[in-house]
Amino acid sequence: MATILSVSGSPSPTSRTARLLRHLDGRLTAQGHRVTPLDVRTLPAEALLGADFGHPAIVGARRLFEEADAVVIGTPVYKAAYSGLLKSLLDLLPQYALEGKTVLPLATGGSTAHVLAIDYALRPVLSSMGAAHVVQGWFVLDRHISVREDGSVAVDPEAREALDRVVDQFSLALAPERLAPARAAAAPTAAGVSAVAA
Repeated sequence: MATILSVSGSPSPTSRTARLLRHLDGRLTAQGHRVTPLDVRTLPAEALLGADFGHPAIVGARRLFEEADAVVIGTPVYKAAYSGLLKSLLDLLPQYALEGKTVLPLATGGSTAHVLAIDYALRPVLSSMGAAHVVQGWFVLDRHISVREDGSVAVDPEAREALDRVVDQFSLALAPERLAPARAAAAPTAAGVSAVAA
């Protein structure tokens, strides 16, 4: 159905955020979508911190965004905002890198005090980057995400039902008849961005 880029903005190699995203990737794949994972922490730090737009890894990440119909953005919340690692990548993308795309914002954190970070910190950035539709996001408490011995993720029943509903609504928003107008609207601009980047 749709090509989805699933982006983890966590700097931790044992991140609950990344594990949660990979768990949700499986749900989206089972619904017929093609999902590509991107862990921002695997990109070279010198390229991210030095704003090296021409670095092959950054060029490759930019291409993944261009090719995606939709994007899942996951981040841990630090000091009521999305991660600095995620910001460093978003800063290296074209201004309208999300134009014509449907975006699902997700966040994890240790306290419900951070729950508004999606709407007040992350959503405005995604909208400013031209996202055609930022669907309802969701915040998951760290304590509701556990890792089994085999490395798979278990989401506490208290959070799982609501999270599944949000992911399924995102999937429905990617139906071909809904994606076609967004693709058509973004096509001329995408060509322009590619020409400028080249």
